[in-house]
Amino acid sequence: MKTDIYTLYLVTDRFDYTDDEFFSIIEEACQAGVTLVQLREKKATTNRFFHLAQKVKTITDKYDVPLIINDRVDICLAVDAAGVHIGDDELPIDVARSLIGPNKLLGVSADTLERANEAQQLGADYLGIGAVFPSSTKADCETVSLDTVRQINDRSALPSVAIGGINQDNIIQLEKTGITGISLVSAIMQADNVSETTGQLLQQVRAITS
Repeated sequence: MKTDIYTLYLVTDRFDYTDDEFFSIIEEACQAGVTLVQLREKKATTNRFFHLAQKVKTITDKYDVPLIINDRVDICLAVDAAGVHIGDDELPIDVARSLIGPNKLLGVSADTLERANEAQQLGADYLGIGAVFPSSTKADCETVSLDTVRQINDRSALPSVAIGGINQDNIIQLEKTGITGISLVSAIMQADNVSETTGQLLQQVRAITS
């Protein structure tokens, strides 16, 4: 699969939005150039998560944007999403791969070189490296130094996205770290103008990864 799908990767958060507001933001972002969407629902019931995923997939399909499901292999398979993303405390990487099969994307969160190596050996398609900056959506998350990001990318053959606290002001610091793209939550989900912000971020990330 093309690596340019990782350029601008939106991870969702519903914050206090209504469903209509939430879906509208995702659609605006897809229309403006987001290249990948991850539906992340840590508190939703399985039934609720499933129905949200169904609706979000109708939006992402409309714009030919792959949909990734956070953590939940069952939801990924139920809605036929493009793949699943797992963190340190979730399913073992090899188990996730065996469940989703060889043709779906498997993303793995990595904050150390050891984790990145494990992910590559066990069948991951891409890495999510971070948090690279303090993050309002994961206040308890430790940050990963930019040197570590470089080391991981120097030694890993996998595409990678930097995640955590990235915005239009600090994105330039990620230049020359070897990342394939960036992953954002608040910078898009809470933008005053989603379309404009997404377009600007897309230009910025292309400039630092070209």
